[in-house]
Amino acid sequence: MAEDSDLERTEPASGRRLEQAREEGNVPRSRELGSLVVLLGGVATMWVLGGWLYQRMAMLTRAGLSLEPAQTRDPALMIHALSDLFTDGLTTLLPLFLVLVIASVAGPIAVGGFNVSTKAFSFQASRLNPVAGLMRLFSMHGLSELVKALLKAILIGSIGYSVMKARGEQSLHLMVMAVEPGLYEFAQMLLASTLTLVSGLVLIALVDVPFQLWQYYSKLRMTKDELKQEFKQQEGDPQIKGRIRQRQREMARRRMMQEVPKADVVVTNPTHYAVAIRYDGASMRAPRVVAKGSDLVAQQIREVARANQVPLLEAPPLARALYRHTEIGDEVPAALYTAVAEVMAWVFTLRHAAAHGATPPAEPSHLPVPPKLDPAHGVAGAPQ
Repeated sequence: MAEDSDLERTEPASGRRLEQAREEGNVPRSRELGSLVVLLGGVATMWVLGGWLYQRMAMLTRAGLSLEPAQTRDPALMIHALSDLFTDGLTTLLPLFLVLVIASVAGPIAVGGFNVSTKAFSFQASRLNPVAGLMRLFSMHGLSELVKALLKAILIGSIGYSVMKARGEQSLHLMVMAVEPGLYEFAQMLLASTLTLVSGLVLIALVDVPFQLWQYYSKLRMTKDELKQEFKQQEGDPQIKGRIRQRQREMARRRMMQEVPKADVVVTNPTHYAVAIRYDGASMRAPRVVAKGSDLVAQQIREVARANQVPLLEAPPLARALYRHTEIGDEVPAALYTAVAEVMAWVFTLRHAAAHGATPPAEPSHLPVPPKLDPAHGVAGAPQ
């Protein structure tokens, strides 16, 4: 049962899934809303500019039916006149064309937002497969589109029949009216009938937009397994990331261990902590911590130091302070300069004694470590 639930698309689409769909040109669209916006734009333009358009088109019609004698004898003049009429007509209809273009773009954007994707134009051989086309035609989506088209035709047809029945006598009356009053009356009747039909399209759009959004997000729903795989792809497999971090720690520890033989001294606690210090007066302003560790790592540092004859000094307060307040590569804190200076003086004296066969100096004790830098100061049972 658990495996079946993992295969069911019960989870909403993730942000990445929606982003990928948009990149492929797959965004929610409502054809009914697009048609409604275009029709409303056209009707609104005719409402506002109808009188001006009528006067301009009437003027162009008169000009087109009027011929100068010279034009009948010279084809060039005739072509020039036709060119002027075409330009004037295009200029007259340009506001209507602009409104329709803007409306045709605004309709789709209102649902799915603005989106540009070249993947939608890429060639796909599956689109040429007639079997796949028939399957899409008889799929649930095709059936829903068919039902929607039938309902739309019934609604619009009913509205159109009601309009024609209500304005039947008015239409017959136009036959006995003069031309200009008849055209004006016809335009008013056409506009009112169009607005009535638009009201039906508004109802269709109010139903279609939520349906298209529901259908779009339903198709993009994901299974629990898909969500897990996507999380692993984005965030990385936790096991792999854990192994990477482990390898990184091992590599850092290996590099650190390579610096221990170059150290001048290793300060210990004596078993819990170990801090390796190096000082080069020509390139360093103050001694630096080149390695540090606790417990097993501290043991490894001590073993490497012994194998490479690096002096070990048991100074628990100083070891604890250096371990707590420095990172690898840091200079020792200024508050520990005095204590570290005594340690470095002991190291240099030890080297000199070894080189000349003299008695080794005694290890420094009671190093001046400020209590506030010693994390074990005043703590009972702290590691010594």
